[in-house]
Amino acid sequence: AVLKAKSAAAAVLMSKGMHCLGCVIAQGETIAQAAEVHGIPLDELLKELNAA
Repeated sequence: AVLKAKSAAAAVLMSKGMHCLGCVIAQGETIAQAAEVHGIPLDELLKELNAA
């Protein structure tokens, strides 16, 4: 849903090492879950996504 609403989010997620944006698991994850799995502080990720 984030990628559909904000296309610039893909670049932010890719820059954080989240390279499997289209995989089945990623499609069912929340931003918080993805941040935790990738060891990224959620507040940092949200700040960058909101600024994109």
